[in-house]
Amino acid sequence: MSRASLIRFAIVLLMDAPAVAAADNWPQFRGADSAGVADGVNLPERWSTTENVAWKAMVPGHGWSSPVVWGKRVFVTSFVGSDAVVAPKSGFYAPRDVSAPAGEFRWVTYCFDADSGKRLWEQTAHSGRPEHTIHVKASYAAETPATDGERLYVYFGNVGLFCYDLDGQLLWSRKWGSFPTRLGWGTGASPIVHGERVYLVNDNEQESFITALDKRTGQEIWRFGRDEKTSWATPFVWRNQLRTEIVTCATGKVRSYDLDGKLLWELGGMSSICVPTPITAGDLLIIDSGYEFGKPRPLLAVRQGASGDISLKEGEAKNEFIVWFHDMAGCYHPTPLYYNGLLYVLYSTGLAACFDPQTGDEVFGKRRLGGSITASPWAADGKIYCLNEEGDTFVLQSGREFKLLETNSLGEMSMATPAVTDRGLFIRTLSQLYCVRNPR
Repeated sequence: MSRASLIRFAIVLLMDAPAVAAADNWPQFRGADSAGVADGVNLPERWSTTENVAWKAMVPGHGWSSPVVWGKRVFVTSFVGSDAVVAPKSGFYAPRDVSAPAGEFRWVTYCFDADSGKRLWEQTAHSGRPEHTIHVKASYAAETPATDGERLYVYFGNVGLFCYDLDGQLLWSRKWGSFPTRLGWGTGASPIVHGERVYLVNDNEQESFITALDKRTGQEIWRFGRDEKTSWATPFVWRNQLRTEIVTCATGKVRSYDLDGKLLWELGGMSSICVPTPITAGDLLIIDSGYEFGKPRPLLAVRQGASGDISLKEGEAKNEFIVWFHDMAGCYHPTPLYYNGLLYVLYSTGLAACFDPQTGDEVFGKRRLGGSITASPWAADGKIYCLNEEGDTFVLQSGREFKLLETNSLGEMSMATPAVTDRGLFIRTLSQLYCVRNPR
């Protein structure tokens, strides 16, 4: 093999390395790079409560945190206590909360074997009674853990951040106090790990902040207040050609910080309720903020290198840093998905649409799937997967035409975004954790 051929081969190996890693592990909300993509995992196209189910395990209590996976270990969190606790409800409800339950409860982390479903360990981070209420659809274990392969970072929004080794030994913890949230709906933004730090955003009605912690010791490296009220969007690490940014989406503004907490740019005009996480589509940043019972519901693309206030002026659809903008195309709960050059947007009302992420042009308009949807879509091996609150997963062929391949039902409420590795698809329902995979 010639020297030039060897160099080309080495480059191909390096380019393929992240995809291989993504198939092995799903380390945080929406997996590696928060992309929601795991190619090369050979997921089945069909499943049920019995078909193509490798195992299922009961998860005590209630929780809508997503599973995270590292190698042979699957981690989930839950709020465990009296059977009198009101179970979350699916569908659309008038804004209302659930009273904090009386009695003694536990905020728990569970670890399962990814191959067999055997419970390996459990750890209680905190015991007591919740100080605040939550939304009728929500959970006191809403935030998804994150792992770097050595430690597991578990965050319960109004309780604290807890760091375990992968065998369940507590290494350190941090607490900031309990803060009221908008309309008593509870918390939801998950931690993210980048380099040697854990980043957290806590937007509430009293003392909103963003902070960076040393992932090995829990020591607070920096913390800055935010002129924000409650939001539920997990921050996003945007590694672009110019720099690495921590992008936060909230009701007041989208803000981007450098790794030392310096504000780089900000953008107004968001929805009155903000849940989705920003994502990348090639070299663009996609922002989505779409409370479906209010206006505006923006979906837009930002180019790298922005600084200062890049908000659109009235009547504008683009500017120096905003490439394109739709004022009514954003979605409420699910984070959008970028896959094979297309942007898929999943709406809480059970609809799906597709856009060209470079131009914002509609590829196909809203198509009916069914039910109510909170979980974010994911992609694997040329297919798009969408899980609704009734436990039905719609399998779509990726591409410019809407093509529904299968509808697979587990028959139980689900709001957690699944995890995907080469060991299977891990779906959390109200009471169970399923591992779905083709027979080996």
